[in-house]
Amino acid sequence: MPRPKFDYSLDYDRLDLRAQPELYRVGIGEQGVLRVQPYKGEILPHWRFATPDKARESSEHIYGMFLDYLAAGDFVGADMARKFLQMGFTRARRYANHKGGKKYDGPVPDDKKGQSGAHGRAELPRSPEDPVKAESARIFKAKWDEAEANEAYAALKKAWKEKYG
Repeated sequence: MPRPKFDYSLDYDRLDLRAQPELYRVGIGEQGVLRVQPYKGEILPHWRFATPDKARESSEHIYGMFLDYLAAGDFVGADMARKFLQMGFTRARRYANHKGGKKYDGPVPDDKKGQSGAHGRAELPRSPEDPVKAESARIFKAKWDEAEANEAYAALKKAWKEKYG
């Protein structure tokens, strides 16, 4: 059975998904990472990947938030923290591979903003790898893998899916 995609039709500016967790959809990958409140507001200020030192501090702080959400039984918060760790990896890799971080040619269509993918745009050629951003990506990947392997997270995710889909 395919996983439900993230529901981009909801008015996330007005929703509090901590109060209404039944509206949350895990989706695929990082879907919704910059939409779901109050978690976006709690986690985003700590998300940095420009240098390995910033990536290390950021990933450790966000992973600590992940553990705090788990301890509170807050699956949506834990999943959002996991998504920020994943996004730290993917964005740092994008900057490692593409000078300036621009992967695709042309603007994102308005109806696709906030969603991942090329949306019919051509991928730009890769630059020589930036070793600083590559190290930042490695740091985030290690914390993302740690979150994914967390048994309490897996149990909470299973329980949440059984309850809400």
